[in-house]
Formats: sequence, C-alpha cells, structure tokens
Amino acid sequence: MAEHGEEEAATLEFTPTWIVALVCSIIVLISLLAERCLHYLGKTFKRKNQKPLYEAILKVKEELMLLGFISLLLTVCQGKIQNICIRPSWTLHMLPCQGEDEVRAGEAAPTKEHLVTAQIIGRIGRRLLSGGAAEVDVCRSKGKAPLMSLEAIHQLHIFIFVLAITHVVFSVLTMLLGGAKIHQWKLWEDAIQKDTAGNGPKKVNNVHNFEFIREHFKGIGKDSRILSWLHSFFKQFYGSVSKTDYTTMRLGFIMTHCRGNLKFDFHKYMLRVLESDFKKVVGISWYLWVFVVIFLLLNVNGWHTYFWIAFIPLILLLAVGTKLEHVIAQLAQDVAEKHSAVEGDLIVKPSDDHFWFGRPRIILFLIHFILFQNAFEIAFFFWILTTYGFNSCIMGQVGFIVPRLVIGLIIQLLCSYSTLPLYAIVTQMGSFYKKEIFNE
Repeated sequence: MAEHGEEEAATLEFTPTWIVALVCSIIVLISLLAERCLHYLGKTFKRKNQKPLYEAILKVKEELMLLGFISLLLTVCQGKIQNICIRPSWTLHMLPCQGEDEVRAGEAAPTKEHLVTAQIIGRIGRRLLSGGAAEVDVCRSKGKAPLMSLEAIHQLHIFIFVLAITHVVFSVLTMLLGGAKIHQWKLWEDAIQKDTAGNGPKKVNNVHNFEFIREHFKGIGKDSRILSWLHSFFKQFYGSVSKTDYTTMRLGFIMTHCRGNLKFDFHKYMLRVLESDFKKVVGISWYLWVFVVIFLLLNVNGWHTYFWIAFIPLILLLAVGTKLEHVIAQLAQDVAEKHSAVEGDLIVKPSDDHFWFGRPRIILFLIHFILFQNAFEIAFFFWILTTYGFNSCIMGQVGFIVPRLVIGLIIQLLCSYSTLPLYAIVTQMGSFYKKEIFNE
C-alpha cells in the first residue's frame, strides 16, 4: 500500500495545488524576465541605430524558440520513444561506458568507474519505477528492450539546452573581447583622419623602403614561399595586425572601392560589418546539429572521441589565422613583384583570389564552426560533471580531461584576440565591398 501511495503521490493529481502554482509561477517568472531582458536589449540597439546587433538579438530569440520546440517535442514524444522496442543485443553495441557483461567480468575487482556505472543504472531503475515502468513492461513482455529510457531522454534534453546556451554565451564573449581589441585601432583611424598632409609633389620611393613590404615580403621562389607561410603562422600569436598593416589595407580598400572619399571612416565600416556577421555566428546552423549527432554516434567507450575531437577546432583555428596572415603577405608580394618603385603611398590591390576558393565568406563559416565546437567541448564537460560526476566513465581519465580544457581556453583566447580581429580587417581585402558601406 505504501509503495502504491508513493506512485500516486508522484503524479500531478496527488500533488498539492499550492506546490503546482508555486513551481509554475517561478518558471513563468524566470522565462518572462529572460524574454523582457532580450526585448529591452533589442530596443536599446534599435534606438542607437545598431541594426546588426538588433538582428543578432532576434537570432538569439529564434534559437531559443527552436530549443523550446525541441524541448516540447522530447517531452511529448518520450512515451512513444519508450514504446519502441528493439532486440536486447542491440543495446550492447557502441556504448559510451562499459556494458553490463564487462562490468560483471570485473566484479572481482570493481573500479570507481564500475561503481559509478552501477549508480547510474540504479538511478535509471528508480526513475523507471516512478515514471516509465509501464513502457518498460511493454517491451519486456515481448522479450525486448525500450529504445531509450526516460532517464536518458531527460539527460539528452538537458544536454541540448546546455549546449545552445553555452554556444550563445561563448559567441558573445568572443565578440566582446575581439571587439575590444578592434576598438584599439580607433586611435590609428583618428590619427589618419587628422593627418592634413598637403597635395604637393609626391615622392618616388623604392617599394622595399616601405615597412609593410619589409615585414611581409620574403622574396621570390619556393623557399621564400615556405618562409612566408611559416612567418604567417607565427605572426598570428603576436601583433597580428600592426599600425602599418592597418594603414596600408585601409588605403588599399579606399582606393579600390571609394577613391573619391579619402577620409572614409574605414574603422566604423569594419565594425558595422563585424556586427552584421555576429548574427551569423551566434546562430546554430543545421550543419552544426549534424556535427552534434555525429559526435554522439562516435562517443564510444575506448575510442576517446571526446579527446581527439578537441584538436579539430584548434587545427582549424591555426589554419584560419595562418591563412589570414598570408593574405596580408600576398598583398605585399603582389606589389613587390610588379613594382620596383611607387609614387606616393603604397597601395595594395584587394582581390578574392587571395582567399580559399576565391570566397572570403568561407572564413566566417570556419570561425562559426570553431566557436560552436569549442562551446560544445565545454558544454559537454560541464554536463557530464554535473550529471554523472568527475569520475564518470564518460568523462575519461584525468590525462584526457586536462588537455581538453587547456585547448578550449587557448582557442577562446586566440580566437578573441587574434583571429577575430584579423578576420574583421583582412576579409575587407576581397574584390567587393559589403552593403554596410551605405549604412549610417
């Protein structure tokens, strides 16, 4: 009778109304506060005529709406998912932790991981007794196992939510830190705007006398090209954009796209483009969800997928940073190879040919994937930590955990202070200008 009473008390019809009202009030209040904060933040951006950031807020709302739909779908369909029965042998393959047979084989000398696994199984059993026993009995009566337990659905539900929130937070953090770095270039823009040099006779200079050429041009030939790539790789770690780089690329952009306005505020234009790109970065595109599904599929015990996959964003980030630096080197090389001397200031020629497949936009897609992948790593770590504990078999050994966290920190800092500022200015060196050039 006591057991029957516990089961009845767990349902809503046997829960005191004041508890139901209190819980609903808290949930609704928190949801309204979050929605109002986003609403007023969007109104602030709109009032300050920052349309790209306002659109980014709308993008965040879209992602939250998608999360809400995923949450609703999981909640409504959890009973149907549990009613799907499969052969018990199918549940023994591609497990994130050791299967029950392996656990039994090691019962003589149980490890911490085995104990944690047993605790997880115990929690699942208790959860099933309280909410999903009927569905399990349906499958057991057929000699089969449910496709997914109620506990597993609940934990997957939480993981998707944590992942999306972490991605948005990390994207905002990256844009804030990178934006702070880019705002430092405002001093260079102001100095150029105040420069009132006359229109007198222009002096003819050897191209090798320009600091931009000396810094980036490494000569002609195979060895020089290798040296140029190596220089580009290491330069992303220190002084990725110098004042000479900014001044030269700014003049090259103006002379190519708005020759009649030498006082064009290149810094303001660059920030508007970056704000516009932010609404792309903060979203979670379909191909990112495909990546999540592939990772969940390959997260098999003994494969250490969680460890090896941490190197993907790091390698991509280093490749993107090197490519962006090499675009600057190519601008210098084009001038040095075609001219021995120039009259007046050094003018580079922007071109899409300097970018992968002639498409500067590819860089943004890669940065988007890098930020999402890094957020995924951190979100997965904290989700495992809070759900199963530090000693969980899914978490892995300490030797695999620490490098992942260090790599995640390196990616966040390098992307914020080097790669993102590089992207903001170097991608303006394409053949075409962005529509933000017309925005007030």
